[in-house]
Amino acid sequence: MTDPIADYLTRLRNAIMAGHRVVSVPASNIKKEITKILFDKGYILNYKFEENDSQGEIKVALKYDLTHKVNAIKSLKRVSRPGLRKYVGYRDMPRVLNGLGIAIVSTSRGLMTDKEARELKIGGEVLCYVY
Repeated sequence: MTDPIADYLTRLRNAIMAGHRVVSVPASNIKKEITKILFDKGYILNYKFEENDSQGEIKVALKYDLTHKVNAIKSLKRVSRPGLRKYVGYRDMPRVLNGLGIAIVSTSRGLMTDKEARELKIGGEVLCYVY
C-alpha cells in the first residue's frame, strides 16, 4: 500500500456511504493520531485501539444524527499525497469552509488542526480536510 492515510479516509468514507455504525481499520501511529483529532473535534462518536499479534486495528464508531440519518462528517478529502506533497507555512494555513471544517496538519510537534498550528505559528504538511 503506497498511501495508508488515503486508505484510512476511503474506508471511513465508504462506511459512511453504506450507513455502517462501526468501521475497522488497520492501525498505525499516524492513523491513531488522526482518529484522536476526529474524536476531539466531534466528528466521530468513539474509537478503540485493539492490539493483535502483528499490526492491530482501530475500531471507529461513526456519529449520526438519528432523526435525519445524516453523518457528522460531510466530506473527507486527502490533500497531500505521495506524488505531490503540500507544505504550507503558518501564514498560508488553509481555512476549511471559513473555519467550520478542519485541516489536519503534520508539523514538527506532531499532528494538529490548522487552528492549533496557526496559534503556535508553525507550518507543516496538510494531510486532509474534514467537514
